[in-house]
Amino acid sequence: MNAALDITGADWGGLSEPLARDPVTLAMERLGVIDVGSNSVRFVVFDGAARSPAYFFNEKVMCGLGRGLAETGRLNPDGRRRALEALERFAALGRGMNLPPLSAVATAAVREAADGAAFCDEARARTGITIHVIPGDTEARLAAQGVLLGWPGSYGLVCDMGGVSMELASLAHGEVGARASALLGPLSLKEIDGEAARETRIADEIDRMHVAMGGPEGGRLFLVGGAWRAFARIDMERRQWPLTVIHEYRTDMEAVRATRAYVEAADMGTLGTRISLSQDRLAVVPQAMAVLDEFVHRFRPRDIAVSAYGLREGLLFERMPRDLRAADPLIESCRFAEARDARMPGFGDVLFDFVRPLFPDADWQHLRIIRAACLLHDVNWRAHPDYRAEACLDNVTRANLGGLKHKERVFLGLALMHRYSSRRRVPRHEPMFALLTPDTRRIAEVLGRAMRLGAMLWLGAHDAPGAFIWRPAARELELVLEERARPLWGEVADARFRALGKAMDADARLTLRE
Repeated sequence: MNAALDITGADWGGLSEPLARDPVTLAMERLGVIDVGSNSVRFVVFDGAARSPAYFFNEKVMCGLGRGLAETGRLNPDGRRRALEALERFAALGRGMNLPPLSAVATAAVREAADGAAFCDEARARTGITIHVIPGDTEARLAAQGVLLGWPGSYGLVCDMGGVSMELASLAHGEVGARASALLGPLSLKEIDGEAARETRIADEIDRMHVAMGGPEGGRLFLVGGAWRAFARIDMERRQWPLTVIHEYRTDMEAVRATRAYVEAADMGTLGTRISLSQDRLAVVPQAMAVLDEFVHRFRPRDIAVSAYGLREGLLFERMPRDLRAADPLIESCRFAEARDARMPGFGDVLFDFVRPLFPDADWQHLRIIRAACLLHDVNWRAHPDYRAEACLDNVTRANLGGLKHKERVFLGLALMHRYSSRRRVPRHEPMFALLTPDTRRIAEVLGRAMRLGAMLWLGAHDAPGAFIWRPAARELELVLEERARPLWGEVADARFRALGKAMDADARLTLRE
């Protein structure tokens, strides 16, 4: 077995050193990460090390380093060749992008293979890249930290399935706890002769992991890894889910069993074409589904969330100062978008304060979505006016945003549609809107119309045009307009104010502050 390194400081070559706290550095620095997995080798460049970084570059090569490992004890020869070629390409790309030294980690296949160390030595000689082979315990921690990048304060179990191994980590109060690892990846299971023997191996290993983790049951299960993302896409297809974003997709135990039956009955070639899933990825789905079916039977999670963030994002989280880790990834991402694309950066916070009195019963979760909408209310101004409302919806429902459930995405998109349009007129999106209750759709309309009015009255990035007074019992909406904003009021502003009152089923009254 290859010697493994833990990421605890000196051995890690500086990756665990925190990022600079200077906002300019956090916004501009690009970091390259290479993940040498059992099935694929991936190169990701994070554009900026802020709390919700963008993916400047993201490429993977399906190498299959771990194929045949259980039988030979060595890396797959063809996979090894392909992996080294991919690493040479990634090293050249890193130099071309003027990146700092790339951070590279290898997981189960290289960790378990007798020639893993020789592979790392050859990779360094050919590319200059030092590959750190991490133990299963560290792999589990990094995957869990990747989940925390998208969900600060998360609780439950993180299950990361690679090609050869599967790692578990517990989360509570935003901290990583107990961890366990087992050779339950699809490539490992494929080497076992006979379905009965595979089922026994799966059951035995999951029982062992259940004991090692202290037997948690009934919590949330976060799924990390390519095999689980493939499962999610198939589950979405079976349910005819109206969104295609994998991150934050939610499902449950019953769906796992239904989707396993769906996979067993499907023509995999036809299914792969329909959902744009490669044959290499489809090939691992049956084994992954067998593991997941047994896992949910043993751990009985309350619900299941799919995370697009994993080990690579965990490496980035590793370097973040603690105060940056605690920041809301959704709000930070929206602030970055406002600063980059809005005509008047900073007005989003003024607009939030302006519309907030309309939602007196909103809890903190609802208020953060309202704030996100206000920060994003002007970022699509460059779109053609005929398509601006639809562009807002498409952008939010497809964007790489953390800390945002699918229903919250739809709410946010619908509110931004109403910010630019007085009518909801995109029939192809009606299945998406059906995820929201009628009352929630009405609230999104109120928010959108309030932002639509507020955008007409801006005086400057930090100047409030007035204040709403909302009396729910009397169904009275009053707008107290500041004297300095009086010249901005006219027929269009008045019409938008009346439309807001109608959406709230309220009598709308304007008061000019003397």
